[in-house]
Amino acid sequence: METSQRDEQFYRSMVRMRAVETELLALSSAGQLRGSLHLAQGQEALPAGAGAALRKDDYVTATYRGHGYVLAKGGPLLPIIAEILGKAAGLGGGKGGKMHLFDLEYGILGTNGIVGAAVGTAAGAAWAAQLQKTDRVALTVCGDGALNQGHVSECMNMAVLYQLPLIILCENNLYSEMTPLSRSHGDVNLAGRAAGFGLNTAQVDGIDAEAVYQVMSEAVNRARTGGGPTFIEAATYRTIGHYQADSGIGYRTAEEVEAWRAKSPLDRWAAKLGKRAPAIAAEEQAAVRAVFEEALALPGPDPLAAGTQVFA
Repeated sequence: METSQRDEQFYRSMVRMRAVETELLALSSAGQLRGSLHLAQGQEALPAGAGAALRKDDYVTATYRGHGYVLAKGGPLLPIIAEILGKAAGLGGGKGGKMHLFDLEYGILGTNGIVGAAVGTAAGAAWAAQLQKTDRVALTVCGDGALNQGHVSECMNMAVLYQLPLIILCENNLYSEMTPLSRSHGDVNLAGRAAGFGLNTAQVDGIDAEAVYQVMSEAVNRARTGGGPTFIEAATYRTIGHYQADSGIGYRTAEEVEAWRAKSPLDRWAAKLGKRAPAIAAEEQAAVRAVFEEALALPGPDPLAAGTQVFA
């Protein structure tokens, strides 16, 4: 894919993610969406760049803020939105909701509400790919706070011992929910911690979609060719609160948030695309709006279906 085509793909992916979040926030504010809503404004370059480096059959697991990676994988928009809205036509029949998106056709093995839990699922998928002698790779996305989970350390150790085709993408947005990195980590060099286990490591500017794509492509190629696992520490920032009722101010200053908002990956790529950007943005926003209108009119799951699909 030529650079100009890739730039457009990145921008479309980022605009689509922002448009989906804008619709979700409006529904939540109007009381039409139940539960907590975890948005990722400011972090859109990560799924855009990472998703472009993967094949359809590669595995992905992510956090409860992982909808961007599901969208970037390229699956149909309606089942994704329907699941987030708890509709029967959703990926999981409306039973999983926004924190638990699963689509086996596109290698999505689940977003997860438990901190660090998705890492284990991806390690298992990577091991399965190795045993089955395929060249599929597994990408797992976690936050900086997940590195303090013992389970994640165990997975990193196992990935190195078995040289699994696993890529751990750590979204280092400087806060574990609302706790500054310096107050939750004895050493804030997260890639250095992973290197101690023997993983290949890389650090990348997480608001630069092209840089993310390049470092991800190297990790994917390494994993496909038997070179083992990679840990990528991506420096990024969430310019919205941890969830919809969190202003994001108090544990962060307004000046800090505004300084990062000025680095918006969407603005950067809009400037890069120039005159093409407004038309692309309008097209994506209209498509997302139409899907939401369709999804909102769909029925919810039958209560009698609650006991199905519980056991294999």
